[in-house]
Amino acid sequence: MTEVLKAARRIVVKVGSSLVTNEGRGIDAEAVGNWCRQLAALSRQGREVVMVSSGAIAEGMKRLGWKTRPTELHELQAAAAVGQMGLAQMYETKLSEQGIGSAQVLLTHADLADRERYLNARSTLLTLLSLQVIPVINENDTVVNDEIKVGDNDTLGALVANLIEADALVILTDQRGLYSADPRKDPDARFIDVAPAGDPALEQMAGGAGSSIGKGGMITKILAAKRAAGSGASTVIAWGRETDVLLRLAAGEAIGTALVAGTPKLAARKQWMADHLQLRGAVVVDDGAVLKLRDEGKSLLPIGVTAVEGDFHRGDVVAVRSAAGVEIARGLANYASTEARLIARKPSSQIEGLLGFVNEPELIHRDNMVLS
Repeated sequence: MTEVLKAARRIVVKVGSSLVTNEGRGIDAEAVGNWCRQLAALSRQGREVVMVSSGAIAEGMKRLGWKTRPTELHELQAAAAVGQMGLAQMYETKLSEQGIGSAQVLLTHADLADRERYLNARSTLLTLLSLQVIPVINENDTVVNDEIKVGDNDTLGALVANLIEADALVILTDQRGLYSADPRKDPDARFIDVAPAGDPALEQMAGGAGSSIGKGGMITKILAAKRAAGSGASTVIAWGRETDVLLRLAAGEAIGTALVAGTPKLAARKQWMADHLQLRGAVVVDDGAVLKLRDEGKSLLPIGVTAVEGDFHRGDVVAVRSAAGVEIARGLANYASTEARLIARKPSSQIEGLLGFVNEPELIHRDNMVLS
């Protein structure tokens, strides 16, 4: 367990509504400031950190004077719109005090299900991390009813971990971690310090939502850990008000419950790509490109492409083949087939002149490609 965060370079931290809003009494400036101080310290250690924060609807309820969470969709959307202003402002203020830049990113599940929007979101987040800016992510509850219906940022945290290929997901909650039963009802409940992510027994022992402020519960955290493990990220569930919890976890201290991924990150990524058996097309590359891909681990540039086969869109999985027809890799295309044909055999510097825009200088980035 102690290695889950100690060795992690890229970390997604998710914090729940009850912690952010002080059990619904408005944004807890002290708590947010405390987490931002720890996020900044992790950033200065050379780690890349993303914050997924709940609390917009709860803060909106407080600003609007509502005592109970509404059930009507338009009221939930209104609360989210009002509350998101305060939530983003608080994170920006507290991170700025630490000398760290911040960015607000609102996502929906649809953004991560559509391959083109997936690539756009991934590129944006990785660019922010490269600039040492900490993205603060929330669901776009204002416009998407499915998000309010599902209503948990635990799932969003796992999806973001998959999106950026994080090493670890930390879910900060109002519970110490995972128990074999609800400790508030069962005095014999056993604390679970470490378990395999995706273990079916965990889902059987988890209860439902435990807070009137948020919409999650321990079951959503267990399912989030299972989802994150699919891309090789392990998960830690810990009490959000534990002193310096993020720094102590990063130092190797055993806090909370660790749900450990069974598949290494690279192997999980490769399996995910290999499972896309319905390839949308292929690109044929010259011998020089084969060498750079296989021996040097480089991205595929348009200049190395000699032919484009099939009809595909940006974000589709395509095969990369040698002139002899041997598949040497597969990956996510940054350009549609019609665009790829126009820029094939051309240097990346000419992409904008040929297409009128530039998505990426690469046709397939090495991070989105696995060798066969």
